[in-house]
Amino acid sequence: MAVLGVSSITPAFPEIGRVLHLSSQAVAQLITVFTLPGVFLAPVLGVLTDRWGREPILVPALIVFGLAGSGCALTRSFSVLLALRFVQGIGAAALSVLYITLLGDLYRGQERTAAMGCNASVLSVGTALYPAVGGGLATLGWQYPFLLAILAVPLALIVLAALENPEPTREQALGAYLSRTWESVKHVRVVILFLLTLMAFLVIYGAYLAYLPFLMERSFQASSWEIGLTMSAMSLATAVTSSQLGRLTDWLREKMLLQLACICYALALGTMPLAPTMGTLFVPVVLLGIGQGLSIPSLQTLLAARAPLERRGAFMAVNGVALRLGQTLGPILMGVVYSRWGVDGTFYVAACVAVGMIGLTLVTASRGEG
Repeated sequence: MAVLGVSSITPAFPEIGRVLHLSSQAVAQLITVFTLPGVFLAPVLGVLTDRWGREPILVPALIVFGLAGSGCALTRSFSVLLALRFVQGIGAAALSVLYITLLGDLYRGQERTAAMGCNASVLSVGTALYPAVGGGLATLGWQYPFLLAILAVPLALIVLAALENPEPTREQALGAYLSRTWESVKHVRVVILFLLTLMAFLVIYGAYLAYLPFLMERSFQASSWEIGLTMSAMSLATAVTSSQLGRLTDWLREKMLLQLACICYALALGTMPLAPTMGTLFVPVVLLGIGQGLSIPSLQTLLAARAPLERRGAFMAVNGVALRLGQTLGPILMGVVYSRWGVDGTFYVAACVAVGMIGLTLVTASRGEG
C-alpha cells in the first residue's frame, strides 16, 4: 500500500492529460498533493505512534487511504480529484512512517539490515507490478488504476486481527521525550542521512516518475501499457538488489553502498534522454533500480539503528518528512526545469542532484561515518 498511491497511476498520466485537457505540469500535481500531507503530518504521527502505539494509528490510516484513493475513480473533476488525493495522502503519511518503524521494532543488528532489504524488495515488487497493472487498467479508462487503493481496507482488518508488535511505553513525560528525540535528530550524521533521503526521492519523483512517461511518449510514442512495463523494470531491479542487501553488507558497509547507489543514480538519470530506442532505455532504467535498491534500505537501517523503541516513531517520522518533502518538491522543481529546458532538462538536472548526493556521501566518509 505504501507505494501503490503513486506507481499505479503514473502510467495513466498522459491519458489523464488528454481526457481532462491538462498540461503535464498540471497532471504532476496528482503526485504533489498526495505527498504534501506527509511533510506536515509525519512528525505529529510519529509522536502519536510513540505515545499511543503503532496499531491505533495504522488501522485508520489504511482505511482513509483506501476509501479516498478509490474515490478518485468516481469523479471527472480535476479539483475534486486533487482534493481526494490530498485526503489519501493523509493516510499515506502514516504508512510511510509506520512500516519502517515496525521493522525497527521487530529486528536488531544485521537481521535488521536484512529485514530492511527484504522490505525494500517487497516494496519494489509492488512498484514493479503496479505500473504494469495500472498501465493495463488505464487502457480501459484513466479512472481504473485508482480503484486499486480499495485493497487497503481489507488489509486494515488483517492488521487489526493479526499484527503482533512490541508497543512502546509512555514512562517519559512528553517534554522529556521531545527533548531527547530532538537531541538525537539534530546530530550532524543523522541530518546528512535525512538530506540524502530527501534528495533521493526528489530525483525519483521529480524526474523519473513524473516525466519518464512523457519522455517515452515523445521519443517512442509509447502506450500506457509500454510505459508501465518499462517502469516495472526499474522496480524489479530494485527488488532483486535490495533482497540481497543482507549478503552485500558482509562485503561492504552501508556507507559504501550509499556511494555506489548515488553513482548509479547519476549515470542512469544522465543517460535516459540519450536512449535511441525503447530497448536501450531499459539499461539506465535498470541501473536506476539498482541504485534505489542499494540506497533506501541502507539509509533506513542506519537511521533505525540510532533510534530506541520509545522514540523510534518520531525519529523515523522526521525521515518521513524528508521523504515526503523530496516527493513533493520533486515534481514542482522539475516542473520549473521542464518549462525552461524541456523533458530532457529534467533528467540532466536530476543527474546533477545525484552528483551532489555523491558529494554528501564523501563528506560522511571523511567524518568516519559507518
